[in-house]
Amino acid sequence: MSQVQLKVSALTKTFGGFNAVEDVSFDIAKGKVHSIIGPNGAGKTTMLNMLTGVYEPSRGTVELEGQDITGLAPHALAGRGMARTFQNLQIFFNMTAIENVMVGRHLHECAGWFAAMLRLPGLSAGERESRREAAELMQFVGLGDYLNAEADAMPYGALKRLEIARALAGKPKILLLDEPAAGLNATETRDIDALITKLAQSGITVVLVEHDMHLVMGVSDHIVVLDYGRKLCEGSAQVVRNDPRVIEAYLGSEESVSC
Repeated sequence: MSQVQLKVSALTKTFGGFNAVEDVSFDIAKGKVHSIIGPNGAGKTTMLNMLTGVYEPSRGTVELEGQDITGLAPHALAGRGMARTFQNLQIFFNMTAIENVMVGRHLHECAGWFAAMLRLPGLSAGERESRREAAELMQFVGLGDYLNAEADAMPYGALKRLEIARALAGKPKILLLDEPAAGLNATETRDIDALITKLAQSGITVVLVEHDMHLVMGVSDHIVVLDYGRKLCEGSAQVVRNDPRVIEAYLGSEESVSC
């Protein structure tokens, strides 16, 4: 049995008396790809925001490797090995691609980071090491040709992978991806698919919120389906695609889940 790395127990988030997420529980296994899916308004982003400290749960708990992390701030969770990307790009367009990745190293830098970002002279050995590691991460996500590119000149699909590289710079144990394939064409989506698989193979646990069912069904070891803020079902891609509740509530027809 796979080791449980993240345990979600009876998680609930209430906004003005409305339960956006209600009594949801599931386990995240180490080194696997987990997807959270559901129709618009199902509570997926609210769930992701609770897991990453953007929202504090109204009830319930989140445990990381046996430690209660419920309600911790994002920077505290980052220090414990959790990182995320956002559906809307959070890129520094006034920096180069490699400088964007170096930003993600700030948890591991003792000093000099701001000097590096401002291109001040006299870069320290630590700053040179930061640049070297950032370059390696860009190679890892398939952006080796963009090392010195200005971020504002990069194509959208490359920026999606750049954001993942920046998240990886914090050396996370768990990486949460909010719709990484949104707005991508078929080729770019295949690149993201391959990268997610590569991340899991490297030992990083991936939690994915995504609408692209071809991507979800192809890459996921485990899927949690939300509907109206509650857990509808969970299991492997085969279990989920054949569940009549999922077909009715989210995917619409058997043809739409045969991806």
